[in-house]
Amino acid sequence: MAGKRASRGGGYAVYLIPGVIASLAVIVVPLVMTVYTSFTRWNGVGGQTWIGFDNYTRLLHDELFWQSFGHIILLILAMAVVPTLLGLVLAAVLFDYVAKHFGNRWASIFRSGFYLPQVIPVAVTGIVWGWILHPEYGALNKILESIGLSSLAKNWLGDESYALYSVMAIMIWFQLGYPIVMFMSGLQRIDPSLYEAADLDGASWWQRFRKITVYLIRPEFYVVLVTTTIAALKIFGPIFVLTRGGPSNATIVPSYFAYKNFFEKAQVGYGSAISTVLTVLIILLAIVFLRVQNRAEKAGA
Repeated sequence: MAGKRASRGGGYAVYLIPGVIASLAVIVVPLVMTVYTSFTRWNGVGGQTWIGFDNYTRLLHDELFWQSFGHIILLILAMAVVPTLLGLVLAAVLFDYVAKHFGNRWASIFRSGFYLPQVIPVAVTGIVWGWILHPEYGALNKILESIGLSSLAKNWLGDESYALYSVMAIMIWFQLGYPIVMFMSGLQRIDPSLYEAADLDGASWWQRFRKITVYLIRPEFYVVLVTTTIAALKIFGPIFVLTRGGPSNATIVPSYFAYKNFFEKAQVGYGSAISTVLTVLIILLAIVFLRVQNRAEKAGA
């Protein structure tokens, strides 16, 4: 009997081989090569020169490197914190009010509308927002001028004072649909009798939201928060399309900083060091989130 189980296990393991090979080829091998390259001086052509921790020492004294991480903190706020909190409230409103008073069809339409930016290619989104925020013919400035607020018209993506905040606003719009979909999915598994009991006890909507909704969809909350935070840490596409890290590095982020060193400056070793630091940070952050989630689940059990 044990032999049959072992043979079955071996048979199932065969189906894992393609995935393991793909993971090694696409993730593990490039990661190892990047870490090794971070200890070398290399311009992408010819041999590599081993220099030890020189690239990492250089990082510690690179003001642009620290500036890029300062921008990441604000982008985490825009891509993780604000969409998660706002998405939680909107999901509750759609589920608890729109669906009950106007039907599930309307709730689904609103949910799909919020999620639409997630399925639009980043390049298309960036180009459209570039048109909207253009200082001369952009729709936003034209609208402000038409309603007599021309003094508020700005060069939204070309001015150092507004570029990063403009990108943050775009990313809030872009990310909002994902938490809404996740939270509405979580709300569907909550027992309706809990809400009925709360209504009988005279609980307000806010009390039901805080004591029942938020408490019971904690798994979805952690998943959304960790995935959006990681997305903010490795953001590249929107920055590349909208601002190229400018103006004057006002929107530079670690991933784009690594790209510039890789491909524009041909400092592959230094770019690899930036990528390695970012990878380590993402792994550590994921571990912290998972441990916090496990502790919260054990405390609630």
